[in-house]
Amino acid sequence: MEQAQKEKVLVILGPTATGKSHCAIEIAKRYQGEIISGDSMLVYRDMNIGTAKPSEEELAAVPHHLVNILPPEASFSVVDFKEQAQRLITEINGRGHLPIIAGGTGLYIKALLEDYAFNSVAENSELRQQLTREAEQQGPEALHARLAALDAEAAQRIHPNNVRRVVRALEAALSGEQVNQYGASESPYNALVVGLEMERAALYERINKRVDLMLEAGLEQEVRSLLEQGVSPACQSMQSIGYRQLVWYLQGSMDYGQAVDKLKQATRNFAKRQITWYKKMPYIQWLQLDAEPNYTNVVGRICEMLVEKGISL
Repeated sequence: MEQAQKEKVLVILGPTATGKSHCAIEIAKRYQGEIISGDSMLVYRDMNIGTAKPSEEELAAVPHHLVNILPPEASFSVVDFKEQAQRLITEINGRGHLPIIAGGTGLYIKALLEDYAFNSVAENSELRQQLTREAEQQGPEALHARLAALDAEAAQRIHPNNVRRVVRALEAALSGEQVNQYGASESPYNALVVGLEMERAALYERINKRVDLMLEAGLEQEVRSLLEQGVSPACQSMQSIGYRQLVWYLQGSMDYGQAVDKLKQATRNFAKRQITWYKKMPYIQWLQLDAEPNYTNVVGRICEMLVEKGISL
């Protein structure tokens, strides 16, 4: 299919703390855009500070999708994202608006753009048995490391000793990878994929500052409130960065300073894994940000790229 006949979509991705949401909102205002979250954590209600969710004012400024759609106890997978994002892209294009996917979950976006065909878990018992045997023979840490290489966000949510969940996450990632190798040779979308990047030391400094701001904004109380509501520390959402470390502190496993240090380290490591993941996506057009980015210029450049790509409305 020719590019002009395909559904249009703008994707803004990059490691955590690079300003993806801000850019997406500004571009949505200019191009009748509707934002589809490409972040696996923004789907959860009552988890606002630790997920760096856009503010109520920002969410109200332009239409947002796949934000605040699930309770914290629910699970959400790459398969769920792909199904819902495909539907939303069609609906938004049908309204004459521009779908803008903003987020850092590389597997989600890669699966969508490359049209991964996922096998249902129920039908993939052979792969499940193979992965379970691998855990028994090589140990759970080896299996968890394999998951981290394929889906960094799933790996940081799931404890290595939770072999059943590690296996299920690997099934989703591997089935898509395997099928895709022999599947769609081109993207089903006319997509502009923009990546935001900055020098590693500057990025890590931004991450540390953002963690401090989250703590000042009340992250500890947010986690405490979730626990008081009966949300289990073992559920998918509470295993994510920020929530897991504060749970350790609130349950007495470590002191506050240690928890904060581990939170910052985990976030930096996550950004590093995101950057590694994006190397599997050679179609990303990267924009280099300064340590103190001028987002007016960044947004302007993305708008120029939309025109060059023939995607602007």
